[in-house]
Amino acid sequence: MTDRRVPPDDDLDPPEWVNTGASSSHPPGAGLSEGPPPPERRPRRPPPNGRSRREAATPPPRRRPPSSTVRRPDDAAARARTRTLARGQRTEHDGLHHEGGHDDGGPADPAHTDEVPGETRASRRAAERAARAERKRRRRRNFAALAIVASLVVPFLVVGGWFVYQLNPPGGPGTVVQFEIEDGWGTDDIGNALERDGVIGSSLAFQLYVRVRSAGPFQDGPYQLRTNLGVRDAVEKLETGPTQGASDLELTVPPGLTLAQIADKVAEQLPGRDRDRFLEAAASGAVRSKYQPPEVTSLEGLLFPDTYRISREEDEVAIVRRLVETFDLKADQVDLANAAAAIGRTPYEAITAASLIEREAGVEEDRPLISAVIVNRLRDGMPLQIDATLCFIKGGCTEPLTNADKELDSPYNTYKVAALPPGPISGVSEASLRASVAPADVPYKFYVLFDESGAHKFAVTNEEHDANVREARAKGVL
Repeated sequence: MTDRRVPPDDDLDPPEWVNTGASSSHPPGAGLSEGPPPPERRPRRPPPNGRSRREAATPPPRRRPPSSTVRRPDDAAARARTRTLARGQRTEHDGLHHEGGHDDGGPADPAHTDEVPGETRASRRAAERAARAERKRRRRRNFAALAIVASLVVPFLVVGGWFVYQLNPPGGPGTVVQFEIEDGWGTDDIGNALERDGVIGSSLAFQLYVRVRSAGPFQDGPYQLRTNLGVRDAVEKLETGPTQGASDLELTVPPGLTLAQIADKVAEQLPGRDRDRFLEAAASGAVRSKYQPPEVTSLEGLLFPDTYRISREEDEVAIVRRLVETFDLKADQVDLANAAAAIGRTPYEAITAASLIEREAGVEEDRPLISAVIVNRLRDGMPLQIDATLCFIKGGCTEPLTNADKELDSPYNTYKVAALPPGPISGVSEASLRASVAPADVPYKFYVLFDESGAHKFAVTNEEHDANVREARAKGVL
């Protein structure tokens, strides 16, 4: 028989077959019905604190007090000790973890993480700063790349736009221009002449276009073109060859002529053209110069002296327009507006002074000197005393001037009025325009014809001038 020992009282209920009143020698089940009834089962005693002994033996987990009750180090030293302690605990934990051989590459246990909340936040902020810095660097690199591309592309766009503009400028063709290619001219000579006559806007664009198209060489001879034609159309016109029969009339206008004298030249040199119709066209207001003040109705002095080729289709109005447009072009080349302003004059005053220089100067070197005399006398309030103004008042001088002529009552009488005339007295050349806005830096206030070549002798004082007059008379010049 197996010895069944009853364990000490450990609050466990005995099996149902155990009978406290029976002998241990009775087998199970023998005499159970004959013995006294079994005692009542003792109720289990509740474990202390509602837990079993085993659970009671395990201490409860320590709860972390609320964050509001945690005492934080109040100074830097305490915070440093706290970080040192935390690193020590992490080191000890890592050592135990590796010694136990549990590093199987699986996910880390949140309860045993080696991150400290403060350091985690610092690492996150550092990562965010690094990301922001990288984004800034990327934007800077992108901007630098765009700037490099723009610096390469924009010049090509600007040059290309300029070239296209020169090929076909806006506004359409203007007035007729009689153009002639002279013997021996190259592409650059033709381009410069076309730009000077206002047919094209740029000689450089013309030369480039001719080279790209492999155009030319162009034949010598006259061509009938138009202002503002553009490089493309100008090249096409030149490739067709010289004009035959349409440009066989020539008009030559010398410098220093009045408007009436120019009308005489038109009637003399151009069959079918009339002097009076020319003067009517000039006075009609149908044609105006860009340098003509609004209150001025006369084109006197605003028709440029030159040699023109006139087609048989051009009437008097067209001829006036060509002469005026040529003057405006030449004045632009002189930069008349800015040059006149630099010496305290309006463009129209500069043209008026240029007409006086044109009528007085006999040789080229005298033009800036006569211009200086005009400036110096006007500055000192002296009358100009230019005989050509008296001839303009009289409509010409067929006889020598008299003292009575010097008393003529007119704003153009520079013997009585110490100022410029109210307008030009003749047509002017480009040389006189330039001298008008660029007088010589000399103190002269007087001059007298001194040589049969047309040269003058200049003086500063009246005494010097009187001596020069006596000498000129002795030479038989006066």
